[in-house]
Amino acid sequence: MDFSGQYELQSQENVELFMQALGIPDDLIEKIKDLKSVTKIVQNGDDFIIAIQTGSQVLVNNFTLGQETHVETPAGEKVKAIMNLEEGNKLVVNSKGITSVAEFNGDLLTNTITFGNVVYKRISKKIEESNSEEDCL
Repeated sequence: MDFSGQYELQSQENVELFMQALGIPDDLIEKIKDLKSVTKIVQNGDDFIIAIQTGSQVLVNNFTLGQETHVETPAGEKVKAIMNLEEGNKLVVNSKGITSVAEFNGDLLTNTITFGNVVYKRISKKIEESNSEEDCL
C-alpha cells in the first residue's frame, strides 16, 4: 500500500489533555489547539518522509520501516524510535511511553496517540497526491 499523499485535519479528540500531559504550556496550547494541520507523506518503498504543518510550524521526520531512527516529537524532543507496518495499513511506533498508530482506510488517515492514560485521536482526509520529496520540505 502506498501511503503517499496530503491529508488535512478534519477532527481531533483530547488535544488539550494530550498537550498538557506532554508538558506543553497552557498559553501555547490555546494558540495551537484550533489550528488546522496538513500532513504530507512521501513513501518510497520502506522509506518515508512525514511532514506535519500546523500553522507556521512544520515537523518533519524521515524513517525506514523496521530501522531505528531519531524522530522529533510535537514537544520538540528528539527520541529513538522504530516504525513498523502492521496489518498492511497501520504505521506503528512506540517510544518513551508514547504509542502512535496511523491507520489508513481509503482517503482517511486516523492517528491514535496514547500517552499514559490519555488517548489523542486525529482524523484527516486525503486532499491531493504528493509524491515528491521536495513537497515535504
